[in-house]
Amino acid sequence: MSQITVGIVGTGIYLPKQIMTAKEISVETMGVWTEEAVIDKLGIKQKRIANSEEGSQEMSYLAAIDCLKNTGVDPLEIDVVLSVTEEWKEYPLTTSALYVQGKIGATNAWGIDLQNRCCTTVSAIKIAKDMLISDPDINTIMIAGGYRNGDFVDYKDKNMSMMFNLSAGGGAMILRKNHPKNLILGSHIMADGTLARTAGVEIGGSCNPITKDNIEEAYKSLRLLDPVKMKERLNKVSFPNWLKCIDESLRKSHIARKDLDFLAILHIKRSGHQAMMNELNLKDEQTIYLEEYGHIGQIDQILSLHLANENNSIKEGDNICLLAAGIGYVWASSIVRWG
Repeated sequence: MSQITVGIVGTGIYLPKQIMTAKEISVETMGVWTEEAVIDKLGIKQKRIANSEEGSQEMSYLAAIDCLKNTGVDPLEIDVVLSVTEEWKEYPLTTSALYVQGKIGATNAWGIDLQNRCCTTVSAIKIAKDMLISDPDINTIMIAGGYRNGDFVDYKDKNMSMMFNLSAGGGAMILRKNHPKNLILGSHIMADGTLARTAGVEIGGSCNPITKDNIEEAYKSLRLLDPVKMKERLNKVSFPNWLKCIDESLRKSHIARKDLDFLAILHIKRSGHQAMMNELNLKDEQTIYLEEYGHIGQIDQILSLHLANENNSIKEGDNICLLAAGIGYVWASSIVRWG
């Protein structure tokens, strides 16, 4: 019996037209961050802002439509929809995967919502591959998600500069069993649950509900809940954990760092991005720094892959590393062999 493989059929993207510039971010910080610092240090020239019609679920659906158009896949061929849409969405407790399933007419599919913060897409790729290999009745999976957590950012909170890059948009990809191209190879995920409550939206859950007195504050309460603990711990473990994820995903793919051709990494500050490129001995043209888009959470890897394919930054036989990290705290890497 031949070994089952899993390949990416294609991707889709939805980006809001509204932008917020580095200058506008600077103004929102009351000048604490200059326009130059926002560009040079935070690495943001501009980012996307969703309007009232562009909810997270709606943007995931629009990205799914783009993916279907780009791939030519019939929605009736989809067996499962894995949603990577954020918890901040149009209506709490509605199922994002089933919103997409219903809107695109994937009537033969079931769906489930996954959530791993900005690691969700890379985690979903591993989950999808495992499902496709283990279940004979599953042949085609769509991963789709939308993101607009930037709505919660308080630019006057000096601790939040690491999240000033939060943007908005949607992304989708289709994975298929024994698809002959764009093979998903090894993946590795690490977690540090000691950081589980060091960052999040402080007001609006059962512990600290929204009231008439705190409603204004509540919708700008994405915060570092324990900034000292989070920053001290991340300074010790984050970069080493990322490298371990990369090396383990490479080992599982039976290749080494020297075989890497492209890095599809989430948007982080400019110095961190450059440090990772230097560590992996990659050149600037072997990545896309998302300074024109900001950080669209777990959509970043789909966007990076989509843009790289559009502008011919990746070619047949290239080994691509999809790299992510998310509050909680989680680090993840997946290797894709393109073409």
